Amino acid sequence: MQPSQPTPFRLIQADGKPRFGIFTQPVTELGLNDFVYYNQMDKLASTLSRWAHFKQFQFVSVCHPDWILAAAIADIRYLSSGFAYFYQRSSGRLDEFKMLQPLGRASQMSHSPVAGIAKIASGKNSITIEPHGYCWRLSLQSSQLSANVLLSPNELAEPLALCLPTGYNGWTYTQKHNGLQVTGELIQQQQRVDLSRALAGYDFSAGFMRRETSWRWGSLSGHSGTDTIGFNLAAGVNETGATENCGWLNGKRYLLPPVQFNFERQQPNACWQLVSHCGAVQLQFTPAAKRQERLNLGLLASNFRQYCGSWHGQITLSDGKQIRCNGQQGLAEDHFARW
Repeated sequence: MQPSQPTPFRLIQADGKPRFGIFTQPVTELGLNDFVYYNQMDKLASTLSRWAHFKQFQFVSVCHPDWILAAAIADIRYLSSGFAYFYQRSSGRLDEFKMLQPLGRASQMSHSPVAGIAKIASGKNSITIEPHGYCWRLSLQSSQLSANVLLSPNELAEPLALCLPTGYNGWTYTQKHNGLQVTGELIQQQQRVDLSRALAGYDFSAGFMRRETSWRWGSLSGHSGTDTIGFNLAAGVNETGATENCGWLNGKRYLLPPVQFNFERQQPNACWQLVSHCGAVQLQFTPAAKRQERLNLGLLASNFRQYCGSWHGQITLSDGKQIRCNGQQGLAEDHFARW
């Protein structure tokens, strides 16, 4: 049974301020035009600052015991970018394509995490992400890879949705959902890929983020015995009064405590350790493949490393149940951005 459409829920309130906190449902309208934005001297920000300081990105991952498909679209105002890749565990091969469009040419972002279209295209390559209520659709096309897949929750439909203050005067809205069912079609190297054991997750993030920021991130969507499991763990962006750390067990959402990411940046093949002070999160990530990009244009810079690999360990949830990881494929990321 498909979940019903989310109730209308606006992020920016009548007084021009965003709602802060962890929400029980997705935001259906950001209301950006009504946000009252001040600079660091408590004066109204200019029109140019309002435009330049807003950032948005959307990401989809589909994980299978033998492969991972990932795609992203980002709008950092001066530049829009997109990438997609297919990693196969058995062969160790990672095929990817990427696109850059100055000033958002040939691209757009969806106006809401539950509606609209995000897309980017360049030549014969294209990526489209379409939220439809609690479901998301990913379509992409390149010379070696094509996909048209639908991500759907079970009847619980419990995404993580939160908005927290960022820096002195900004905010970040994040919506994520892992452990989603996958239907549709995926073709790699002219061969149809079986989706029957795949699960997926998505990320919608938007707001007035720090000019320089960095984050560490871990994500999983998979099966553990008869259970459907998923988690999102992060450090570096949403940490003012709450975190975006969350787990899903058979569709039910559980909030998780802050997590320390321990890894060696200069040893990319070394294992990561993710632990919480209370002991609820005890995970290890073993990298197997990496998508990396370094870009330094002065005004803009990005040092991006996203790893495909396997997760081991467990997360103890608030009701005593556990998310158990014994080698399921997932993602980890280490990213610095100046935007």
